Amino acid sequence: MGKETQVEEYSAIAQRTFSDRKRTNILKRAEQLTIIFLLPKVPEFISPNLLTLIGTLGSGFVFLAFVLGTYFANWYLLLGIIGLGINWLGDSLDGRLAYYRNIPRRWYGFALDIIADWIGIVLIGFGYYIYAENDTQIVAFAFVALYGWSIIISQLRYKITNEYSIDSGFVGPTELRFIIALILITEVLYQGSITYLAGLITIVLFIINTIDSFKLLKLGDLRDKNQG
Repeated sequence: MGKETQVEEYSAIAQRTFSDRKRTNILKRAEQLTIIFLLPKVPEFISPNLLTLIGTLGSGFVFLAFVLGTYFANWYLLLGIIGLGINWLGDSLDGRLAYYRNIPRRWYGFALDIIADWIGIVLIGFGYYIYAENDTQIVAFAFVALYGWSIIISQLRYKITNEYSIDSGFVGPTELRFIIALILITEVLYQGSITYLAGLITIVLFIINTIDSFKLLKLGDLRDKNQG
């Protein structure tokens, strides 16, 4: 296959599989190229729903890593990186596979994706709750609550603008997975650092959500004025 033909094929796949959402995250280009590379290689017996389940199981694997890190040795936290990779694979390919195979169920997939994302983040947050010291477990609760807030913002933005985006500026779910992976590695190397890093990411999420909420209110106000 010539290079020009390959580029045309990649462009056609990209147009078919990514047209339903706007992405602004830093890793957008690399992520899309990886997904386009993987889609044709997904076996026929693997359905989009099965990929969603696999992604959720990946979050469960992160939960297990926290449990093992709590009761055995903290290097078990590194298994969480594998879980994050599995979660990315299932979560990133499920809907894209449906569009690639021309079998999308837009609203069913939309609802299932939100539910799976929420279950996944609760599993990860609960895992950290088990691992955290007694006086810092509130950080785990705050992280889950703030992630839920960001999900609500994305749905309200979709309702107001009719444009679906899962990113907050340059940061999306993929970047968040990388950040969590780095936190796990740092915790293994410097035990106890997770308390400060998790606290920091929670503060950053709060700031991002606050800014996005004000932007959302402005969008709502603008739509009201245009409709008026």
